[in-house]
Amino acid sequence: MRYHRAMKAPLTIALGADHGGFELKQSLIPFIKGLGHRVEDCGTHSKDAVDYPLLAAEVARRVAGGGCDLGIMIDGAGIGSAMAANKIPGVLAAPCPTETLARNAREHNDANVLTLGAGHLDQATAQAIVRTFLATECTAERHRKRVQLIRDLERGSGGELSGDDVRRIVERVRQLVGSAAGGTRPAIPVAQLAKLIDHTLLRPDATRGDIEKLCREAVQHSFFSVCVNPSHVPQAAALVRGSGVKVCAVVGFPLGAQTPDIKALESRRAIREGAREIDMVINIGALKGGDDTLVLKDIRGVVEACKDGRALCKVILETALLTDEEKVRACELSMRAGADFVKTSTGFSSGGATAEDIALMARTVAPRKLGVKASGGVRTYADAVRMIEAGATRIGSSNSVKILDEARALAGEKE
Repeated sequence: MRYHRAMKAPLTIALGADHGGFELKQSLIPFIKGLGHRVEDCGTHSKDAVDYPLLAAEVARRVAGGGCDLGIMIDGAGIGSAMAANKIPGVLAAPCPTETLARNAREHNDANVLTLGAGHLDQATAQAIVRTFLATECTAERHRKRVQLIRDLERGSGGELSGDDVRRIVERVRQLVGSAAGGTRPAIPVAQLAKLIDHTLLRPDATRGDIEKLCREAVQHSFFSVCVNPSHVPQAAALVRGSGVKVCAVVGFPLGAQTPDIKALESRRAIREGAREIDMVINIGALKGGDDTLVLKDIRGVVEACKDGRALCKVILETALLTDEEKVRACELSMRAGADFVKTSTGFSSGGATAEDIALMARTVAPRKLGVKASGGVRTYADAVRMIEAGATRIGSSNSVKILDEARALAGEKE
């Protein structure tokens, strides 16, 4: 949920309750619809005993996934449901027994899930709290900054490698690669290598079955992410949920010739549907034609969408089509726009990643510590090591499993 988005009717509200909150939930459905909003009833649907954490998690997931704008969950006290909902990344749940606290939760804390205690509220009070919660926005800049600090705590708790971790790995690979070149042992531990890989499937003929296989492999091998076309994001997000594997979506793919507003919209939708990283293709023709203003606008629109959605932005340069001067200029524009990574290639042009391009890009973005992703033609363990040695901090490949198998074989490990 983006904390500065204008919350205008009609909103879509995920509404849930356990058996103790069932009657209050049923009374709130027509009330919320009467305010002009839509309701997705997440259950329960009777007074039979149920476990509130499961229902709270369902409400939270619908909000975190972008399918619903806000959520409301009701149990006996509203406290346990808030604890459960807050375990879902992207959710800020608050128990609010008064209108004042509901207003504060939205205005100061950008809460996107409200929890209510049916044992402590009458129907009129609950309706007043809900009305206030749905009508209030987080707008003050000082509150936005503090909310971002809260979200940053969540973002740093996922267990993945930090930028500094990756840079240390890169340096260690450079130290070891000489002795590893003879094929006697891997230059990087298999588990760490997996955390540098975006397991990729961008073929136009990819089916739902193919995406299922991709995600199953990513979870099995603990790859950093799965990289898919936007239409596959909802399926991929559902398949990797809870595993620690991220979803990466490509935008403006593969030509980069879409207008900036279309790329930004495509990014926002992918993020709402579960993407946590966006790989966008720059307007290559504009770059080659010297229209840096358009290129900057193009990148910045996607960067802003990513920052709003707490996602990372990687900028695909399509290096095979660029001169060295153009590659440097593209990196500089990416830094100016606030991107998180620069990336070599789509894999759909006349060439892919080269160690020389990775080294050039890494040198250029070093002052801002942007990541560098090598993609396109990275098919073997030796390819991956060569890119990491040159300065890549992420690898994109559709041959990820083969790369790890080769690394395990060198290490004498079994899968």
